[in-house]
Parts: sequence; structure tokens; C-alpha cells
Amino acid sequence: MCYRMTKFSLILGLFATSVLPVVGSTNRVETLKKVPMIQVRLLDKNGNPTDLVTTEKVVKSDAEWRKQLTLKQYEIARGKGTEPAFCGVFYDHKKPGIYTCICCDLPLFSSTTKFDSGTGWPSFFQPIAKENVLSKADFSHGMRRVEVLCARCDGHLGHVFEDGPPPTNLRYCLNSESLKFTPANDATKAKPSR
Repeated sequence: MCYRMTKFSLILGLFATSVLPVVGSTNRVETLKKVPMIQVRLLDKNGNPTDLVTTEKVVKSDAEWRKQLTLKQYEIARGKGTEPAFCGVFYDHKKPGIYTCICCDLPLFSSTTKFDSGTGWPSFFQPIAKENVLSKADFSHGMRRVEVLCARCDGHLGHVFEDGPPPTNLRYCLNSESLKFTPANDATKAKPSR
């Protein structure tokens, strides 16, 4: 009996040291999780939106986002913050090019749809592709607004309002800290997700 317990204990010990750490390992478990798939549009070599492309959603831990982003970028893009008006680097930016998500580089807005809304935040009347942005009801701060998120990583971009110019009558009011700018001559290079 004592021998059987020892043999059982030995087998259990070998199992615990060889299998359980692998199963319990954060990295191993994360790779076993199914990552959601989404459809977005990238840019072709001429800077035009491609047909729909199926790709994995970018899912990272809070620690990974903190490591990748600056403190301001993290507070706004991951924490749903808002930068002060007239302070963001892109509010009065007029160069031709593409604005991508600071978190995952998904193409979001073109300078051709940017306009001066007088609000102090970068404003656009339409995204590069409707599939690249998500809208979500936002009832924070005692008001009803529509939050705009990156479709690939759920990064907070800003809000959309129905007081923009034709042809859409929409105003995507965004945070500079949630965006990265690629000049027109470089914008046709495809960017992988981070």
C-alpha cells in the first residue's frame, strides 16, 4: 500500500510538473484562446481602399498596451479619455496623407475628408471605410453621444456628431493621441497590425 501511494505520488508529481505548468502558463493559455475575426479594408498600392480583408482582431492585455503606448496615448485610446481642445498635434494639421490607429495601424481617415470644424479637435466627414470604425452609444458625462472606435483593436478615437458638412453631414471629432499620420507619399505602404 505504501509502495502504491509512492508510485501514485510519483506519477502525480511528474504530471504536475510537466503538464500543469504548460496548461497554467499565461502565454500558452492565451495562444489557445480563439481570437475574433473581423473584416476591414486596407489600402492598395495607390492608396485606395481594398476589398474586404478578413483579419484577426488585435487583442492585448492592459500591460501590453501600456508598454506599447505613451501615457497620454494609453489614457485616451485605451482609457476613453479626451485631450484638451486646440492642443492635439492634428487639430490644425493640413498635410495630405492617411490617419491610422495609434494602437494597430489600421487606416481610418484620409486628409481629403478632414475639415476645420472650429472645435479644436481633428474633424473628418467620413472614414476611409465604414468597416474600419465602430460606433457605440456613450452615455458618460451626463449626455448621449456616439463613441467612435477602431474596428481592429477597439481603440477609442473620439465621437461622431450629425453636424458635419455634406455629403455625409457627419463630424468625426477625434483625439490626436489616438491617431498616427502617414504622409501621402508613404501612405500606400501596407501596415501590419502591431
